[in-house]
Amino acid sequence: MLQPVTASQEFFWDDLLEYIGERRVIPIVGAELLTVADGTGGEAPLLRVLATRLAERLRMPPEDCTGDDALHQVVSRYVQRGGRREEVYPRIRTLMKELAPTVPPILRELARIRHFNVFVTTTFDSLLAQALDEERHGGDAHTVSLAYSPSHNQDLPADARRRDLPTVFHLLGRLSASPDYVITEEDTLEFFTSIQSESKRPNVLLDELKSSHLLLLGNTFPDWLARFFIRIAKSGRLSLQREELEIIADRSMARDPKLVLFLKNFSYRTQIFEQGNATDFIRELSTRYLERFPAQPAGSANPVGLVPATPKSEAVVIEDMKPGAVFLSYASQDVEAVQKLRDALVAAGLDVWFDRRLLGSGDDFDQQIKRNIRTCALFLPVISANTQARHEGYFRLEWSLAAERAKLIAETIPFILPIALDGVPDQGALVPERFLQVQWTRLPGGGATPEFIERMVRLVRDFRKRERGLL
Repeated sequence: MLQPVTASQEFFWDDLLEYIGERRVIPIVGAELLTVADGTGGEAPLLRVLATRLAERLRMPPEDCTGDDALHQVVSRYVQRGGRREEVYPRIRTLMKELAPTVPPILRELARIRHFNVFVTTTFDSLLAQALDEERHGGDAHTVSLAYSPSHNQDLPADARRRDLPTVFHLLGRLSASPDYVITEEDTLEFFTSIQSESKRPNVLLDELKSSHLLLLGNTFPDWLARFFIRIAKSGRLSLQREELEIIADRSMARDPKLVLFLKNFSYRTQIFEQGNATDFIRELSTRYLERFPAQPAGSANPVGLVPATPKSEAVVIEDMKPGAVFLSYASQDVEAVQKLRDALVAAGLDVWFDRRLLGSGDDFDQQIKRNIRTCALFLPVISANTQARHEGYFRLEWSLAAERAKLIAETIPFILPIALDGVPDQGALVPERFLQVQWTRLPGGGATPEFIERMVRLVRDFRKRERGLL
């Protein structure tokens, strides 16, 4: 059932941040987030300012330039008076150049959420890509910007989510002198008709939308389009049970009683943020995200959320493990290779725990290790010539505990996934018998392959589905 999202619902924010940490969330950004200075010290919606200027340029009275569909209204009246629709697109491009809007602060806040690597925008401007370049690349143009249109069927690259550089996908076209972007309701119909056609369907993008949690942020969709968009994105009846969420933070949609009633009764996993607008939601999310994933100092090579390895001479810090994390167990001599492996897993959005203490055991630490092995999603024993040479070691206790837990898990469910760092043979290795009953993955020097990372992400997702009773 649809539930209003409030600040007091900590479980909602915790779940959302967990999904974001796994890189399973795609923001879909709309016009509500685009504002410009109005000349009086305040701000005005960018598209309304643009519509007013377009009306002036077309020598038309600027009436009907106040709603979310202001551009559509201006173009409709222009066509009604004998103008040609195709004449409007280059004029809008010229007006945008003259207006030269700066990046709205709220887009900067969104860009700082570094676990977002794929963005979809329903506006034709380049402000989101500019925000990402300024916040993540010092202003250099590194963000990948793609655009769909019925005449140019661009799709999302299959590896976009795993790339180091962020990607912005313009679902409804990008600003140009040609009619290749949406400014009227007719354009919207044509774009969505094309998106569904067999020959022009952006398959990778739609597959990503279907399998991801979606944040609809200020898209100002009318009732019919909001229903239609979610239905296309989820590729199935909205009343069917599904794991993925759609979260709507949009002042116009939240105030539409018919849409809210429809979603409440027919869209099982859609939630509406009713305590403010898209800006309020992003600010709350940004605050909570930075608490969960503190920002790294400028120039830091560590991925978001990583903590540098503790030298042996420093004080011991025992870190908590999030339930459902990946547990790495290894001999201390292999720490550099394991850190490399850990970095690759974290970069893919997975929570990873491993013993950075590298010292003797203690009662508190022993109990924590037991708890972590009981609650981890996957146990990855790292096997090498170093583990072979050590007949005693704390890692052997961890291996024994994991083998005991594995006895309680169905053999068809992967839990123990041995990693070999070198040429150590599996047969005859000094490991628990349970380790020899499963296939080993060989990652020389801790270098994780894309296939290995994809498998880990898929297995953690399956673990979470089982936890929720969805598998």
